Amino acid sequence: MFYRLVHSVLKPVTHAIYRPRIEGMDNVPRRGPVILASNHLSFIDSFVIPLAAPRQVAFLAKAEYFTGTGVVGAIRREMFEAVGAIPVDRDSSRAAQQSLEAQLEVLRRGGATGIYPEGTRSRDGRLYKGKTGAAWLALQAGCPIVPVGLIGTPDIQPVGARWPRIAKVTVRFGTPIEVAGRFDGIPAAKARRQVTDEVMAAIHELTGQELAGTTNDRSAQV
Repeated sequence: MFYRLVHSVLKPVTHAIYRPRIEGMDNVPRRGPVILASNHLSFIDSFVIPLAAPRQVAFLAKAEYFTGTGVVGAIRREMFEAVGAIPVDRDSSRAAQQSLEAQLEVLRRGGATGIYPEGTRSRDGRLYKGKTGAAWLALQAGCPIVPVGLIGTPDIQPVGARWPRIAKVTVRFGTPIEVAGRFDGIPAAKARRQVTDEVMAAIHELTGQELAGTTNDRSAQV
């Protein structure tokens, strides 16, 4: 109820201010489990996608974002709760697996979840090789992955900026990548890598980013 209430206010307000260009919304299934796998350029990405998507999308967010103090902490907490974010304790030794399990539970309830296959933000604007978490989720849940291409979000909130700025942003939802029944009899690791490579190729087609050719090994950020 809280999500619907706040989202019904945030979405028209942000669209009126930023006038985002949103393409391919028909590619996002309105019902059933689905993963939105996106490039990751800015802290603000986890707000842009849920506010552009035609259905609720649960993204991961650092647990600290829900426990901050003061005015900024309160605003940040309310915003993350408003977009249905899932808090994650990054200090846990099982943080990565727990994150995937939390998202898998969303999918098993028929929901939509968002993930960044690169693992963390690209600080140089290049598109890095994907990690296999999104593929693992899709194969476990038997659900499609919708590739998402974000353009312009670093201009809204550059690295180190405290508050968002007015800037043009484009959100492109690509053709769903189906996994159900495609990888029967194929070793699990090989299947995850193949799905991941397909997803990253689709994201690259949507964004036109320069390819880094390697994984982004900076400390995990969500």
